[in-house]
Amino acid sequence: MAIPDFIRELRATAGHQLLWLPGVTALVFDDQGRVLLNRRSDTRRWAVIGGIPEPGEQPAACAVREVFEETAVRCVAERVVLVQALDPVHYENGDVCQYMDITFRCRAVGGEARVNDDESLDVGWFAVDALPDLNEFAMLRIKQAIFDGPTWFAPMT
Repeated sequence: MAIPDFIRELRATAGHQLLWLPGVTALVFDDQGRVLLNRRSDTRRWAVIGGIPEPGEQPAACAVREVFEETAVRCVAERVVLVQALDPVHYENGDVCQYMDITFRCRAVGGEARVNDDESLDVGWFAVDALPDLNEFAMLRIKQAIFDGPTWFAPMT
């Protein structure tokens, strides 16, 4: 994942210490009910689309931007699916970040799914009953996006 310029600037003075950052996840569904996923270039695994808002950027606008940047699909954010504080992430370079993730259910409105940047190796639409191997983070969010009502669940550990 590319490091936004504003985080590089923060790291110049903060060093590797923990940064508390916003993050967004976009679960994009097409008219057939399929979900859009990308195979990440850093982990080589299929994942949900996401990123970090720029300073002042609204979370829903960030979700829409990230989807287009990574997949060339145009979408609209329809609703918040989940808001969750995640466990700290320790990066190979020593940086530590903790994200407050806001997950949006989005609807595709145009574009053809394709690799659109260097963060993805592949992009594709998947039926929710035929998903590739995904981590717990992605599966929880997909399940929440499919379900239309409020739910209560145990926090991630």
